[in-house]
Amino acid sequence: MADRRDPPGGGFEIFLSPPQLDGTEGEALAAALRSNWVAPAGPSLAAFEDAIAKLCAVKHAVAVSSGTAAIHLALRAVGVGAGDEVVCASFSFVASANPALYLGAKPTFVDSDERTWNIDPERVVDLLRKRAAKGKLPKALLVTDIYGQCFDADPILEAARKYGVPVVEDAAEALGATYMGRPAGSLGDIAALSFNGNKIITTSGGGMVVSDNQEWVENAHFWATQAREPGMAYTHRELGYNYRLSNLLAALGLAQLARIDDRIDARRRVFERYRAALGDFPGLEFMPEPEGFRSTRWLTCLLFNGAEDEGLADRVCRELQARKIEGRPLWQPLHEQPLFRGAPFVGGGVCCRFARRGLSLPSGGALSEADQDRVIEVVREVCAAVT
Repeated sequence: MADRRDPPGGGFEIFLSPPQLDGTEGEALAAALRSNWVAPAGPSLAAFEDAIAKLCAVKHAVAVSSGTAAIHLALRAVGVGAGDEVVCASFSFVASANPALYLGAKPTFVDSDERTWNIDPERVVDLLRKRAAKGKLPKALLVTDIYGQCFDADPILEAARKYGVPVVEDAAEALGATYMGRPAGSLGDIAALSFNGNKIITTSGGGMVVSDNQEWVENAHFWATQAREPGMAYTHRELGYNYRLSNLLAALGLAQLARIDDRIDARRRVFERYRAALGDFPGLEFMPEPEGFRSTRWLTCLLFNGAEDEGLADRVCRELQARKIEGRPLWQPLHEQPLFRGAPFVGGGVCCRFARRGLSLPSGGALSEADQDRVIEVVREVCAAVT
């Protein structure tokens, strides 16, 4: 795959997914400062956890320093340890699978489903059946909600419950999305969220562990605060981490959360405008949204699937970046990453085709129509040159 780098000698003028601030965040931060709750505790932190738990339709939540930390704690909570197998989606950002390595576990990667772009449920079900026949079930399934769209949960959950394998939902990219009317974050046994700077709701950095399982979330809270035992003395019997989110950052997230529906609607409008402007090119396909799914369209993603389109995604991306517009390739499959060399992969290479032929376009909720037109113009120019 060609190397698609940031433009040399300068930054972007149009970003892929910049933070979206509306002015209320400043007052929320000022109020938190006036309260003097600046450490990893305080009323804004508790309110943020409660609000996210309500949005995700779960009973318990604990806010942490990043989505990666949330995945780490979630995997540990379900019992993943050294030598265990964790089944993961290959088509995802590396932060999805890295925490398995933190715990000494071994990832097995599964291909994508054409229908949703998420982990292929048929392959997951078949893998669990074969593992069960050998008496070697994985310790956990780690499933990703990719680019703002939930995974196809029902067949995976049915099989996972049949075999007693916990499902960890990486909903880092999908807060506010739904599957068959159920919200992202509620689909697995435990889930991880992200509030990184490029997400629809941001705390600059941050994440959350959410679940109906009180014990798991309490354990995550305990480990996230250095696993300090109760009492006056500083006693530690288990390994812990400095993973707690600060009250100040929670105030920022709480202010933004009040308008999450508007932010999702804005991104969906950006997606639809791209599709209306570019959908006439032969072979150009946008990320599908099957019946019963409602994506946040966190990023607008498309494939150049024409017979002569090999390399077209690279050409479009290079031209966007030459004009200081941030286009990005889709996730490089994790089983192809040098970090995971030798890890098992189950599939036929659907995610590899996505990576070769796919592209993400600027998708921020505050993207102006004029800036979107600049993006559209570049894509049309490059596509027209090869048709």
